[in-house]
Amino acid sequence: MFGVTKDFIGKSAPPNYVAGLGRGATGFTTRSDIGPARESGDFGADAKKAGGKEGGDDDDDERYQDPDNEVALFSSGPYDQEDEEADRVYEEVSNRMDERRRTRREAREKEELERYRKERPKISQQFADLKRQLNTIDEAEWAAIPDVGDLVGKNRKKNKMPERFTPLPDTILAAAREKSQYETSIDGSTTDSADGMMTNFREIGQARDKVLGLKLDQVSDSVSGSTTVDPKGYLTDLNSIALRSAAEIGDIKKARLLFSSMTTSNPLYAPGWMAAARLEKEAGRIVQARSIIAKGCEHCPTNEDVWLENASLNTVENAKIILADAVRHIPQSVKIWLKAVDLETDPKAQKRVLRRALEFVPNSVKLWRAAVNMEENPEDAKVLLSRAIELVPLSVELWLALARLETYKNAQTVLNKARKTIPTSHEIWIAAARLEEEHGTPARVGLVIQKAAIALSQTGAILDREQWLKEAEKCEKNGSVLTCQAIVSSTIGLNLEEEDRKDTWMDDAETCIAHGSIETARAIYAHALKEYPARQSIWKQAAFLEKSHGTSQSLEELLQRAVRYCPQAEVLWLMGAKEKWLADDVKGARAILEEAFRANPNSEQIWLAAVKVESESNEYERARKLLELARKESGTERVWMKSAQLERQLKNYEGALGLLEEGLNKYPTFDKLWAIKGQIMDEALNKTNEAREIYNKAVKNCPKSIILWILLAKLEEKLGMVTKARSTLEKARYTNPKTAELWVEGIRIEIRAKNTSAAKAMSAKALQECPTSGALWREVIYLEARPQRKARSVDALKKCEHDPIVVTTVALLFWTDRKIEKARNWFQKAVQIDLDQGDSFAWWYKFELQHGTEEQQELVIRRCIAAEPHHGEYWQAVAKDMSNVGKKTGEILKLCAAKLEPIK
Repeated sequence: MFGVTKDFIGKSAPPNYVAGLGRGATGFTTRSDIGPARESGDFGADAKKAGGKEGGDDDDDERYQDPDNEVALFSSGPYDQEDEEADRVYEEVSNRMDERRRTRREAREKEELERYRKERPKISQQFADLKRQLNTIDEAEWAAIPDVGDLVGKNRKKNKMPERFTPLPDTILAAAREKSQYETSIDGSTTDSADGMMTNFREIGQARDKVLGLKLDQVSDSVSGSTTVDPKGYLTDLNSIALRSAAEIGDIKKARLLFSSMTTSNPLYAPGWMAAARLEKEAGRIVQARSIIAKGCEHCPTNEDVWLENASLNTVENAKIILADAVRHIPQSVKIWLKAVDLETDPKAQKRVLRRALEFVPNSVKLWRAAVNMEENPEDAKVLLSRAIELVPLSVELWLALARLETYKNAQTVLNKARKTIPTSHEIWIAAARLEEEHGTPARVGLVIQKAAIALSQTGAILDREQWLKEAEKCEKNGSVLTCQAIVSSTIGLNLEEEDRKDTWMDDAETCIAHGSIETARAIYAHALKEYPARQSIWKQAAFLEKSHGTSQSLEELLQRAVRYCPQAEVLWLMGAKEKWLADDVKGARAILEEAFRANPNSEQIWLAAVKVESESNEYERARKLLELARKESGTERVWMKSAQLERQLKNYEGALGLLEEGLNKYPTFDKLWAIKGQIMDEALNKTNEAREIYNKAVKNCPKSIILWILLAKLEEKLGMVTKARSTLEKARYTNPKTAELWVEGIRIEIRAKNTSAAKAMSAKALQECPTSGALWREVIYLEARPQRKARSVDALKKCEHDPIVVTTVALLFWTDRKIEKARNWFQKAVQIDLDQGDSFAWWYKFELQHGTEEQQELVIRRCIAAEPHHGEYWQAVAKDMSNVGKKTGEILKLCAAKLEPIK
């Protein structure tokens, strides 16, 4: 037995083993006993350590780096500058040698790491070949893979043993089937129960009827004999009873317990009683709620909210009694008195309660106001107000109410007394100014407001500009326009520096317009024009205000004054002439333009406006003479263009081409002259080849003109040269990068060529270059199939939310999906974003023609005429057509809507 050799004899000790440690022996532990600081598998670290040892002792002990800690042979000697220099040299040599050995060390580390990975590969590498083989598995093999079983602990035995099934007897199955079925017939009036008792259904029905009758008798009125419940509808009313779940009942019980604890621990806390009563009311226990709130009134008799809650939980008659008890405890409570007044239905009783309340609370403005409002006779109201201002002399409201009831002279006296009593009230001064305006003394309105500003500043009750402007807006809404104007003129310049006045006043006027206070804004502009009569921008803003919210007469008067102060302002002259022309007063328009000529002899805009008036009045000879004079005196490129356009309109193509040649000799880089010449050759004279040559010359002279490149591409496509048209647009995009119009035309060429895939590819490139172009997104949305258009429109709105083209496209999608109201809202949104986009108005009008009423159609026409749009792809095509020259905005809207085709 003793000759057996143990298996641990001769083997190495386990890690961290210390001999005798278990018996209490003590000793020291070395690094060899503990082992390395890193894990044994970290060969990269071991490699670095080995490399460091081969190249020298890089990790020297810190004591050899600090001369103060040296314990070597020469540690006792002084450490001087030479020793420091020697250490620095040795360190540099060591670093240099380490740099030389780095390549070999890194290569050796890499080799050892690779060898380690080969010996111990990752799990993902071990199963890489199996993963690649999964590509060859079909669905049947996938389905044949068994489920993973639970082979842990007891489940191991369960999974190994086959599952056993024991069939049930037929009697148990038959009994279960009979138990789940219902008996649909009754044999006789009784049936046997499980315990052998007989159940009589007739007796149960009779008992139910008796119980129901007793309940109906209990709710009847014992005095009058008439029931308060409809017996026939009683069962129907039971359906209206709110059934509460177990969770709600549990919450109510918890809250009831909490409130009970609150009222018990602190009975003087009024909100606790109110909350407990409201809980019972919510639970449908109104009697308990009344009882709780009554106890609350006993414990908190000086809290008005508890009394009001008690009154609200009771009937009207009981509430009157409760409030009568309340005023005995709190006679100074205004809320309780007003609640008592509300409970009374007879006006006399209400007056009696109010007078009783005023005996206890004579300084309450609310009670006096209620009492005055109850009086139907103005004389009685005056008497009450006279007494009220004696008792409450600091109430501005009561003074003003009395002044409104008095005559003009008496009202002045009352307001003077009020001003002396309350010198810091600006409302009294404004009421005095309104009084003067109402009685036909406008000259005194401004004096009153000026005195008000001085008096209030002396008393220290200074209002800033914003507060005075708000008061002016209130006066305008109350119909006191003169008072509003006086407030603006007297206070608009308070606390403003000279250099900030103009900009601040313009901002104030825009703010008032946004609030709908037109008279206040008009007064601000009038005051600004007095201070700066030569400022053209102020006159323009005032003119736009009159055009939008004033009359034609007021606008004409304003423009006449404007051109007297600013005779060099061409815009003001043109606005006056346009208003005359829109009013069919051609002579008046000519007279204004003649005066404008004298003030601005070489103005291009005035020349062209005069030509427009004559041409649209069918005075073509006068227009030709004016243009001839304009070419001699002004001679701008637009004058030459209008001259050619007039001849083209009159179908004098030879004269137009002659003018174009002469104009191009002077202005060879004006693209519109080239465009008109090409269009005449192509559309009027059917000389397409000559037109193509003209466009080719044009793009050489005007390489930055987008319209010329597009016209050339369209003409080449018309000639069947689709490939050449693509090449032209490619050159154009190279010359004019990030130009959405060129990409749009290229996409449309591909669509017309029925090359949808190329169009989609081009649209993807276009969106990379121009991601915020609404026209591009419109084409991209139309390229998608109908189910995908909604998702594309969401992407478009993310990139350019406030683009009218995108918003109009979304409206068209709603129109296609028959979502009429949404489509109408989105059309309105598109119009609000940009009033100058005529296509949005045209699509909206076409939509209303199909789904709207005549009023809605007229609304679109009125808004379009007021906006006078000039841009839009379809709008410009219709407006600039020679057959539509001279037509007004409403006519162009209808023509444009007729040419639009809904999306498919």
